[in-house]
Formats: sequence, structure tokens, C-alpha cells
Amino acid sequence: MSANETSPKKNLFQTVLRQFNTAADTINLDPDIRKIVAKPMNEISVNFPVKMDDGRIEIFSGYRVQHNNVLGPFKGGLRYHPAVDLDEVRALAAWMTWKTAVADIPLGGAKGGIQIDPSKYSIRELERITRRFTFALGDNIGPDYDIPAPDVNTNSQIMAWILDTYLQMKSPGERYRSTHVVTGKPIESGGSAGRDKATGQGVVFVIEQWAKDNNFDLTNGTYFVQGFGNVGSWAARLLKKFGTRLVGVEDASGAIINPAGIDPDDLCEYIEKNNYAIAGYPKAEPIDHNEFLRIKADIFIPAALENQITARTAPDLNVRLIAEGANGPTDIEGDRIVQEKGIDLIPDILCNAGGVIVSYFEWLQNKRSEFWELEEIDKKLHRIIINGYKKVTAAAETYKTDWRTAAYIVALRRLERVFKERGIFP
Repeated sequence: MSANETSPKKNLFQTVLRQFNTAADTINLDPDIRKIVAKPMNEISVNFPVKMDDGRIEIFSGYRVQHNNVLGPFKGGLRYHPAVDLDEVRALAAWMTWKTAVADIPLGGAKGGIQIDPSKYSIRELERITRRFTFALGDNIGPDYDIPAPDVNTNSQIMAWILDTYLQMKSPGERYRSTHVVTGKPIESGGSAGRDKATGQGVVFVIEQWAKDNNFDLTNGTYFVQGFGNVGSWAARLLKKFGTRLVGVEDASGAIINPAGIDPDDLCEYIEKNNYAIAGYPKAEPIDHNEFLRIKADIFIPAALENQITARTAPDLNVRLIAEGANGPTDIEGDRIVQEKGIDLIPDILCNAGGVIVSYFEWLQNKRSEFWELEEIDKKLHRIIINGYKKVTAAAETYKTDWRTAAYIVALRRLERVFKERGIFP
């Protein structure tokens, strides 16, 4: 199975609950708090009609799950993918709650999406689908209530359509106080410098810190990337400055290998001219999915979809570090095998938190009518994500546990403190 293909269907939310329960048991989480954060607060499902270019009407299903907002407004991406369903979105929303808590930013967790293969629709159709979905969500999103952002198969253009549609639904006096209803917007529409590379930049920052902690020289290191979309491609381009050698890449079109090295910038130029697919890249050899996962390297960056590292695939891995650029790329059985093999793993709720952190910066800039320079944003991102990294590694040492459980512990301790301080209404 290649990256970005749909994994064998699993109950993803049950995976989240098993991870959550492991951490909650470890710290004897308050049972009342445990009940509250184990379930989403709100689940919105909408079915809406859209007229296609040929005049046909199609009905689309969309979702928005708001998991928890005790720390601040709901926050999370919107994805367009055929595998989107309520279970998946529920799991992703919960991961967002843990992610913002680990990052120690004042936002909650949400996620959403449309069950759609965007490659089958024209740009005009995608615009109408996006606008109609935004209208269907209505006041279930808002600049100080629930703030969407890009995710799988969505981008700054889609955020601009959401922004414009939402603003048209407001009175003239409200419109220019509402530009922070979405993040990940184009710069000209109120977006932030650095948002496009933010998730990949965060991945690289934590890899760099891991290398320092383990006396590992990135200059002589090798790595391979599963998924060469926004996260994977940016992580690869940013690792290039360290001299770390990219030896393999996989996406939905196939997998390639070159032990001598693949230039990430050159590969990006190639895919821009080839429908954003790596297949046929002339400076590397094609390999199948199973051989791709057996590549011997120092670092593996899974940056595609969920459930890629499983009981079937984890035994093939021959790396020192897994840096989870995707959400949920490792299932429970895969996690166990990775630990048994002695592979370090930087979990998703820490490793790919750069996106939501810089989304938070964009949200603040919009609220304050400010624009921050890239240097300032990168500095703030580095400080926040490395603080999270240090809290997670400290918790792992204190509780003698793996880093994923440690990351959950950091998140749950923060949520527990806030719930206890505020109490439960009424």
C-alpha cells in the first residue's frame, strides 16, 4: 500500500482512547476529568447539495467534531478525502486537544472534513463545494469559537473561500472583526508568514533537538519520507540545510529510492510539473511499498495518512528515529513493535504541532491587526515546540514510559489542572 492510500479500515477513535487510557492509568487521572475528556463535546454532520459544472446535483457529507474547548476556542483542520467519516474526524479532533495542551497554547481541539476525492472535481466545483459546506456549518464555526485550518488535500485557497463565505454571512460591522475565523490563509487575505512550512518546520526543530540529545550528527545522517505533500516536502527541504541525505520518498503514485541522495528542492520542482506525483522522477529508482519501508536509514518521517506503521509493517523498519509528521501514522500494535525494536519515536501530538502553533500566531496577528516577520515567527515556534519536547522527555523519564504516553501525560495534566481550577458548571 502506498502513502496516502486508505489504510484497512479501523476504528481510529478506539486507538485514541487506548492511548488516552494508558496515560490516564499511569497518572491516576481524576475519574471525573477522565469522563469529560474521553468524549467530544459536539459532533456536527451535514449533508448538502452542490450543482456540478454539467448541471447535475451531487450531495456531499461533511463533518465537524469539537472535542474540547476548556483551554480556548476549538481549533483544527479540514480535510477533503474519500476516507473522511465521523470516526476519523472524532479521533483527529481528540488529537488536536492533546496537541494544543502539549504545546501549552490557549486553544482547544476540533477537526472536520468532507468525504470527497478532490481530484475528481474542477476548481469551480471545489469552490462551490467549499462555500456550500461553510454555509452549512454556519455558526458552528467562528473567530472566537471554532477556527478551521488546512489539512489533507486542503490549502490556503480553500481557506480563502471559507473566509469569504463566512464574512458574507455577517453584518458589515462584523466582517472585519472576523478575519481570524480560519488560519492558513493566503498572506494577502490575512495569513501569516511561515504558515505554509510550519508543520514541517516543527518536525525539523524536534529532530534537531533529538539529534543534540543523542549526540547524533545530522550532517552524516540519512532519512526517508512517506508522503510528499506540504509536511513531508517542507521537512525534507528544511533538513537539506543540515546536509542530511534524503534516500527515499513515497506518495500515492509510488515510491522511489536513491542511496546517493535525492535533492528535495529538485523533487519539488519535478512534482509541480507532474500533477504533484513523484512517479517517474528520473533521478531515483522506483521500488514497491514493502521495499520502501525496509530502507535502512537513520530517520523515518511518516507524513501521509493514519495507520501506516502496523503489526504488519513495523517489523520491516530499520531506523533509529521515527518523527511522526502525520496524525496517527502508528497504530497500537505498531507502537508496541517499535518500542520492542528500540526505535525512538517522537509522537504526532508533539512532532507535528508546528502547524497549530503558527496557526495560533496567525489568529493573534489577525485579532491585533498586526503582521509578524518570519524570523520572529520561527523564533517563537522554536521556543514553544522545544519547551513541549522537554516536558515530554522529562515526563517519560519521571514515569519510565514511552514518549507517546509521556506526551499524553503532559496534555492530561494541563487539562486536569484547568478543569479543577474552573470547576464544572453549574
